[in-house]
Amino acid sequence: MKFIKTIILFLLVVSCAPIYVAYDYDRGTDFSKYQTYNYYSDMKTGLSEFDTHRLLDALDLKMKEKGFSLSDTPDFFIDIKSTEYQGVQRETVGIGVGGGGRNVGGGISIGLPIGQANVNRQISIDFVDENKKQLFWQAISESSFNTNATPENREARLNAIVEKVLVKYPPKK
Repeated sequence: MKFIKTIILFLLVVSCAPIYVAYDYDRGTDFSKYQTYNYYSDMKTGLSEFDTHRLLDALDLKMKEKGFSLSDTPDFFIDIKSTEYQGVQRETVGIGVGGGGRNVGGGISIGLPIGQANVNRQISIDFVDENKKQLFWQAISESSFNTNATPENREARLNAIVEKVLVKYPPKK
């Protein structure tokens, strides 16, 4: 029963707010040579300590599913950065006044904002070949962020972000 509730919660969180992801990579990279990874020790994610652990756990699980393993002597390092920003407020109510005659017309309209502006989060995940000192793959996700979300909702949201971010790694040529 708990599994079903988790799935429903996951689907609810994912379906309510879209996650946009932009990808970029070095076309000359041989992605097959990368099998092990680790994280930079001095990484400043911009997330809370709890959310950082949730994100890293989700990344570890997804990377393991894809056949990669965490190592002390990795083939590449992962760097994560994130920022929060106010989204554009899109909900408005229009109030208009107008008049018209045979050849004369006019009108005034204003938009009044309703509710609060959305808080969005951008998370950048970089894969870096430390031997070459070179970034070889990057994904930047953007999605809404609820600062008052429960720990379960935060975990589900971060899992959904990781799922969407890693769907195109390694890139198909």
